[in-house]
Amino acid sequence: MTSPYGLDGQVALVTGGTRGIGLAVARALVGAGARVCVTARDPEGVRRAAESLGGVGLAGSVADPAHLSALTEFTLDAFGRLDIVVNNAATNQPYGPLMDADPDTWREAFTMNVEAPLRLTQCAWRAWMRDHGGTVVNICTEGATHVGPHIGAYGTSKAALLHLTQQLAGELAPRVRVNSVSPGLVRTEMARFVWEHGEVTGLPLGRIGEPEDIAHAVLWLASDAAEWVTGTDLLVDGGTRVRPAQTGTTYTVHEHLRLQRPT
Repeated sequence: MTSPYGLDGQVALVTGGTRGIGLAVARALVGAGARVCVTARDPEGVRRAAESLGGVGLAGSVADPAHLSALTEFTLDAFGRLDIVVNNAATNQPYGPLMDADPDTWREAFTMNVEAPLRLTQCAWRAWMRDHGGTVVNICTEGATHVGPHIGAYGTSKAALLHLTQQLAGELAPRVRVNSVSPGLVRTEMARFVWEHGEVTGLPLGRIGEPEDIAHAVLWLASDAAEWVTGTDLLVDGGTRVRPAQTGTTYTVHEHLRLQRPT
């Protein structure tokens, strides 16, 4: 059956693609007909994910420019093309008040959350997309436009990624579309300390997000169904910014981030 998303024969590269949102995105892309390369730091996790997806994988850190270059070449060697890049890998460290933030850890957050997506997009552009076109989807966060306790480095770096998305969309058009998805609270390992230790109530749609909710949004943006969409951030948050009259309450991730993160 032909996929309605038009990804048959296309090739996608997903960072942080061995669990959570990244793995769900990779599965959705494969389900729509794409072939996928995943990367993450854990070699065994990469092996298992690639095997389950019927694709390939290369272990390494996206904070390492040499890995990003090798990853691009590896994908092209394996599949002969590179149509979709999903920049999903991220870190939420340093966690805590910014006045206590370690400068080295702060820089690491920007290296992984902002510089790595730029570098990988550069690699994909130079190696394939400049001549053949393509699409890039960056995973941002609903917290990129909000202030919250303890996640200042994460939110600030993701705000930079949000602007980078728009800047690249302008620079790479019309050959390459660049968009982002901003999840709300999703049941992932990175956010476990929020959804496991806080009472989540008041969400208009009645539940927190699952990785597949974000994957569906990424799939649409990566597909031909969104061929006239670029420079857009798609908020997928279960309606956290809505204040339903019937409840009189609104859930926000930042309310629960006031909890002390468990050690």
